[in-house]
Amino acid sequence: MACRLRRGLAAGVIAAGMLLAAGARAAESELHVVIFQGISSLPLLAAQQQGFFAARGLKVDVAITPSSEALRTGLAAGRFEIAHAAVDNAIAMVEVAHAEIAIVLGGDDGFTSVMAQPEIASYEALKGRTVVVDAPDTAYALMLYRILELHGLKRGDYAVKPLGATYLRLKAMQEDKANAASILTPPFTFVAAAAGLKDLGQAVASIGAYQANGAFVLRTWARQNRDALVRYIAAYVEGLRWALNPAHKDAAEALIASALKVSPEIAARCYALAAARKGGFDRDAAINLAGMRNVLRLRAEFEGQWGGKLPPAGRYLDLSYYRSALKAM
Repeated sequence: MACRLRRGLAAGVIAAGMLLAAGARAAESELHVVIFQGISSLPLLAAQQQGFFAARGLKVDVAITPSSEALRTGLAAGRFEIAHAAVDNAIAMVEVAHAEIAIVLGGDDGFTSVMAQPEIASYEALKGRTVVVDAPDTAYALMLYRILELHGLKRGDYAVKPLGATYLRLKAMQEDKANAASILTPPFTFVAAAAGLKDLGQAVASIGAYQANGAFVLRTWARQNRDALVRYIAAYVEGLRWALNPAHKDAAEALIASALKVSPEIAARCYALAAARKGGFDRDAAINLAGMRNVLRLRAEFEGQWGGKLPPAGRYLDLSYYRSALKAM
């Protein structure tokens, strides 16, 4: 009798294990994520390398976008489920393309600097020159317009050339001195400085708090895939925590050097900026509401939206997935 009971219990344990394994396989999800290349991708890269996505049953395929337009088009068409980029792109998708988009996760303030040709001694010296941007009506372009306005330059005082992602703007500045300035992000700011370009200053030092990068999704997809999105956010936050843990400094620098294809010296400078700078990465990738309001103010000013009355930031947010992810960690 006891033997039969033991055999029955063993069979039950095996059956339960098989059911759990089957449930884990069923829960496994493949996600297609689109990002810009740069230091802002460090939490995602860490989550990928350290197995935090895999541990939550996620297979994450990451694509590098050449431009904001390509990112927005790909997300709207369903080629990607999650986009990490300046959240002003999400707002533009809602207000201009009338897409049902929700920002579900914060990120950072962009770590951006205005880089210029060596002969440009000041912002004022950009009068009559050409500045290069990703897209002329979103995110860092609007940030650049505000910075130049603060130094006495209005939109008609300089030409604007849209060229795409940061690495394309840097390449254009290196190849043609007529491309006088641009907002760049690390590691490209450090590469630009090494090539002789001049750092005119950090963008947030001029404009204040700014919610640059964040993650956004189609609302319908999020509702239909809530569990996968919550698991993704939890793994992403775990990646951010791992990356900023001083105990992982050497490993994080090696990851930056490998993933972003930069020298160990530039990787170390990127990590120091990410880990030590006030601002930078949002704590646990939370949304910076003051930064969100600044994003909205810039869009209102330079794109003339909302008749000068700012909408509430909550119109573009759905943080229920984020809150669930933190509870599950």
